[in-house]
Amino acid sequence: MRHVLVVILGTVLALLPFPAYAAEASPGKLGPAVALGVTSTPARSGEASTVTLALTPAPGAPESLTLERWNGTTWHRVTTVTTDEAGRAIAAVTLARDPARNRLRATLPGDATRPAVVTEHTPTLRRWGSTVTLRAPKSVVDEGRIILRLGWKAANAEAVSGWVKVQAKQRRGKTYAKKWRTVARVRTDAKGVATLQRTPRWDTRWRAVGEQQAWVAADTSGVSRTVNRPPGRPVALPQGAPRPRVTLPRPRRAVGKGANVVVRTIPDGVWRSMVGRSWRKGCPVGRSGLRLVQTNFWGFDGYRYRGEVVVAKSVTANFAGAFREMHERRIPVRQMRRVDRFGWSKKLGGADDYRSMAADNTSVFNCRGVVGSPRVRSPHSYGRSLDLNPWENPYHARDGIHPNRWWASRSHPKVAWRGQGHAVVRLLARHGFRWTYGTSDAHHFDAVAGAGGQGLRELLSSPACVDDVCH
Repeated sequence: MRHVLVVILGTVLALLPFPAYAAEASPGKLGPAVALGVTSTPARSGEASTVTLALTPAPGAPESLTLERWNGTTWHRVTTVTTDEAGRAIAAVTLARDPARNRLRATLPGDATRPAVVTEHTPTLRRWGSTVTLRAPKSVVDEGRIILRLGWKAANAEAVSGWVKVQAKQRRGKTYAKKWRTVARVRTDAKGVATLQRTPRWDTRWRAVGEQQAWVAADTSGVSRTVNRPPGRPVALPQGAPRPRVTLPRPRRAVGKGANVVVRTIPDGVWRSMVGRSWRKGCPVGRSGLRLVQTNFWGFDGYRYRGEVVVAKSVTANFAGAFREMHERRIPVRQMRRVDRFGWSKKLGGADDYRSMAADNTSVFNCRGVVGSPRVRSPHSYGRSLDLNPWENPYHARDGIHPNRWWASRSHPKVAWRGQGHAVVRLLARHGFRWTYGTSDAHHFDAVAGAGGQGLRELLSSPACVDDVCH
């Protein structure tokens, strides 16, 4: 009996009317599927993009659509629009500089006949044009510091904060380098400006390259030029004075303050270059008895440069002291390079002193024969003899005057000496250097004192070097 009553009650309840809810509706009772499309017009930051929302198929009745925007952490509502009879609605959205913050989400709410429809879309962000500027001082005294001033603005007059590459071309000879080299990368601030300190050691051209961003295009500034001026006074040579026959690149610019003399054991790379050129088996002094001396010096053009020579270990103090005083008194030196850089001379059996002299190169150690008498060992083989500014202070050899005749009868208060009273001769004498042959070999000085100078003293006192000039 109880079972019969339950069946009858269930039948009665099934016949009673109840309201239909979407959550309770069966799939077969849902309306046709609705698609929500979103399109937009491209725009630049700060400009409005027209966003079009379209329902397909058109519902036939107005629908409310919610448009939201991502702010980097959450979605927030931009607006609510109502579709027209074609199922379309339009909204204007001002684009930001960051594409991630231009991300949109349109929503058609669900109801009993359909589920909610959600569509995401990001409008195309077009870039503003931009202008990058760089201002540099027109000139600087060498070793001085300058400030480069950079600016960056978009075409809408807004400041651009972003990365800028500072590029340079230097002129170390007659022409500037062909390629731009990036020397720094700086970031402009919220005002679109930045500064950069540099110490240009040569004439320099500058430009700045603003790196492209999502909202702004890249740009390259115009070129600014900074002329490098010498800190000293260039040597005034006599009218008609010939230039050295062998032209070398400008030396490396000075490093540090003063002469900044550094004495080192011979590095492996230097020794490899010396062997077979300025040194060979049978030379009176080996690698352990030699040192590399590096020093700053004043050039003929008024600039400070960095040079190096190889000298005997026993006289490094003599050379260091002489170089310091020469720098302090601004005694000009045209070049100071190791003589092995001039290659091997078959005639001399050592590094090519003919080319070294023709380049006006100041040098010391060179295990070779005497110029003009190659069978006689040169004093330079001991690393205690200095050849200083040979172009202006010629050597009278058996086979002629080297490296030129023009300077043989001329002097100069700074770079050419013809007597014991000259400032350079007296300076070197204070540091133990003897002007051994006077004007017969004006550029040659010998450090003969001390126990280490015995071999050199014996050579200079031998008949070959007493009856003739041993250069």
